[in-house]
Amino acid sequence: MLSFRPFPETFYLTNLASISERACALKVNPHVQHVAEGMRQWFISFKVYDEVRSKAYIERGRFDIFAALSFPDADPQHLETCLAFFYWAFATDDLSDEGELQNQPERVKASIDICRETLYNPDLPTPTYSYAAMLQEFLSAYQAFSDSQINQSLHRSLDKMPSIADFIKWRRATIGAALVEAMVEYSLDLDIPDYVFKHPTVMAMSDATTDIMTWPNDLCSFNKEQADGDFQNLVCIIMAERNLELQDAINALTDMLETRVDEYLALKKSLPSFGLGVDAQLARYHSALEHFVQGTVVWYYMSPRYFSEDDRRKALESKCLLLKLKVAPEIKTD
Repeated sequence: MLSFRPFPETFYLTNLASISERACALKVNPHVQHVAEGMRQWFISFKVYDEVRSKAYIERGRFDIFAALSFPDADPQHLETCLAFFYWAFATDDLSDEGELQNQPERVKASIDICRETLYNPDLPTPTYSYAAMLQEFLSAYQAFSDSQINQSLHRSLDKMPSIADFIKWRRATIGAALVEAMVEYSLDLDIPDYVFKHPTVMAMSDATTDIMTWPNDLCSFNKEQADGDFQNLVCIIMAERNLELQDAINALTDMLETRVDEYLALKKSLPSFGLGVDAQLARYHSALEHFVQGTVVWYYMSPRYFSEDDRRKALESKCLLLKLKVAPEIKTD
């Protein structure tokens, strides 16, 4: 059962974008206005929600801004695909996070099986284009992501809280980090050899950028999630394992983020050479991944998903933001 200290009425949240920007630059794609409306209609056409709810979902998500900040160097054609990826990924995630499937792992699995049948269609021809390897990476990443969605739903249904270390590893899958990396590679038509991604330093850099992107998500989404009765969040995990007050847990995770940025910068300096051609592509990839991370952290503050309009106006201009706790369901406390 869940057991941690009661939440206070207010808490403070540091400007997390000012921490991640030490390693990750912000850049905006100039093509987003040319593709946003077409992709908006594309999403509505699938009738994931009724038309009114679809429009509200799009407005709340601001996925066009997210794509512009996350894939700043993609051309219009690639940006369309990246925006479509966001619509699909968030709709999939929300159905298991917030909807009627939240605590029903068997129904989450049934929905995922339908997606897998489409992705792994044996009747489709084997791709031969330059980024065919990236497509295989995407398929493998989706397997890990979808498995994590099922496990997440199972944990919720059992009110099970893993350790901090286990949750961090698991969270890298639930946020779809490997999917993101495949899309970053696709967005620039890169073709980096598989052995490069398996190098220990490159893998460690991947874990670091994922954590730098994910931990701010847990901090920014905590208030929304606890109000929804969802405590599968690193803030809550830290509270439970270390028996901390909410603000102390938030401060601890913020300190962890500072340290993680330092670790990423050190790893980047230690990156070996793989040859001139590969090094050039890898440098573009890491630069694009850094853009994605910073764009994502900034989007957390700009999206109505996590903050009120008033809080969004103040969030990126303030060093620290005072937030009121949203109304939450009753939970067991010490």
